[in-house]
Amino acid sequence: MYINRTLEKHIKQLSNQFKVILVTGARQVGKSTLLKHCDSERNYVTLDDYREREMALSDPELFLQRHKAPLIIDEIQYAPNILSYIKIAVDNSDKKGQYWLTGSQQFHMMKNVTESLAGRVAIIDLKGLSLKEIDNIEQVPFLPTSDYVESVRKNFKFHDLTDIYEKIWRGSYPEVNTNTDTDWETFYKSYLRTYIERDIKDLNAVKNEMDFIKFLKVLAARTGQMLDYTDISKEVGVSSPTIKSWVSILVSSNIVYLLQPYFSNINKRIVKTPKVYFMDTGLCSYLTNWDNPQVLESGAMSGAIFESFVVSEIIKSYVHNIKEPNIYYYRDKDKREIDVIMERNGKLYPIEIKKSSNPDKSAIKNFSVIPEEKRGEGAVICLAKEDYPITKDVNAIPISYI
Repeated sequence: MYINRTLEKHIKQLSNQFKVILVTGARQVGKSTLLKHCDSERNYVTLDDYREREMALSDPELFLQRHKAPLIIDEIQYAPNILSYIKIAVDNSDKKGQYWLTGSQQFHMMKNVTESLAGRVAIIDLKGLSLKEIDNIEQVPFLPTSDYVESVRKNFKFHDLTDIYEKIWRGSYPEVNTNTDTDWETFYKSYLRTYIERDIKDLNAVKNEMDFIKFLKVLAARTGQMLDYTDISKEVGVSSPTIKSWVSILVSSNIVYLLQPYFSNINKRIVKTPKVYFMDTGLCSYLTNWDNPQVLESGAMSGAIFESFVVSEIIKSYVHNIKEPNIYYYRDKDKREIDVIMERNGKLYPIEIKKSSNPDKSAIKNFSVIPEEKRGEGAVICLAKEDYPITKDVNAIPISYI
């Protein structure tokens, strides 16, 4: 079963503007499936095939002669040398959208792409499935305004506590959402092994696999928290510079997202440490040993993983519409915190995230740290059945609205 992706329309539009499309993203988010669905007639080759990879590395000109455009090349990071030959090919033709590429390891690839295909390539990032995609509802960039609420109110699917934690625990990878025969534990165990063996080992940045797995588990237990490299290094037993290097790898390979604090003249006592979020809550649940949605919902990580899920959904709503999510958090040294601040058109939109069905004014007590002239409408994203006003400028918004 294929789940329609928000990016489909953008890929088709950009393919009429650019000669090359590159779709990046973590492993198993559905990059090649998406491109095949957008054009089932297009030729396809994957560099996961060692014979094809060897040809692409040793004789890229012959490789492109054998595999004719229009062409999908999967896992392009395994043969970055081929990019200069693709440049020659597209420069000799006026046709748009001749080459569609995918790559899992952004950190290996981006320098080669920007140098070889500058002005010729549209780079698109694909995340895991969003809740709206799973529900087969059109997704637009989220903003907590009355206009946005009005536009989505008539077309959304309500998800109660049990259903939401089933989605959180299962995760956003297409395989665990579309194939009923897929065993959750087996999938994530295999995913982790493949990620380490194919991506991490290639970087030569990890000398001890067990240390790296321990690091992943320790970091997963801190999703939704401020990133403390020293504390993590003590628990894992490796140096802080090593932890910083490993976090950078996870960010570049789309496993985690660092939510930066909002810097401004609002308050000089602002905390300047980023918060870390796992982009896939299923992988996070696996790493932290939650065996089913029920124990996850009632356990110690319940609130943090709910917040992680909401943050990832907001990010997807932008990235899957080819937009930059200007998203931050706020915390000062007086411990006043706002979970999310969105910056748009000169306004700051404060958002709290609450695992509650009826949040009240106590949830928004810190919104006042944003000067009134800069403050846009606010929201509390929660488990309410429908939206309702908390104040004249702040609404309670069901998570399904994102």
